[in-house]
Amino acid sequence: MSQTLFGDLAQVTKKTQMLYEGGQRSPKADYLTVIAEQGVDVQYVLTGNRSVPESEPLSMPLREPGPDLSPVKMYDIEAAAGAGRSFEGEPVKTTLYFSTAELSEQGLDPAQVVGIKVRGDSMDGTLADGDWVLVDRSNRDPKQEGVFLLLVSGERRIKRVQRLAGGALYLISDNDHYQPEMIKPQDMHDVEILGRCEIRIGRIV
Repeated sequence: MSQTLFGDLAQVTKKTQMLYEGGQRSPKADYLTVIAEQGVDVQYVLTGNRSVPESEPLSMPLREPGPDLSPVKMYDIEAAAGAGRSFEGEPVKTTLYFSTAELSEQGLDPAQVVGIKVRGDSMDGTLADGDWVLVDRSNRDPKQEGVFLLLVSGERRIKRVQRLAGGALYLISDNDHYQPEMIKPQDMHDVEILGRCEIRIGRIV
């Protein structure tokens, strides 16, 4: 969330929020009470220790999101293993809210965006195990190249995709320990591109 949006949520000005985040001023009890009511882990804010297991998704549940926010359903890629491009009926890990305007600035239609939790280390260097990535389901054209969510023989996978001459696809893992995989034109019936990975959400290490 932007400092302005979070400040509005916490009933303080953007400047006050900036001072809190920069460590130039300590938040008051009423501020902590307000953000706690909105789902913020105040124990973590004060001590650095989470009151819920670290494996839990870090989301801020808003009871009444404003019209300027768009919900994005977040799926665990291991849980979302069904066939087909539709995610309807798949278990939703959580729902996060993003600024509709900011998504639009990135060329994303909120109605076409889903979040996927990355599993494994095959994309290390670009996406780490446990990262979340926003996927644009409306962009399934590998001519652009880039990182895509694919359905390969019934399994959802995230790979860097290149289209080769003759219509074959080259699936690349950014981790050098994994060999690239070529999908020949005659095997394309086993592959479906579900969307292009556009935005990474992950921890800084």
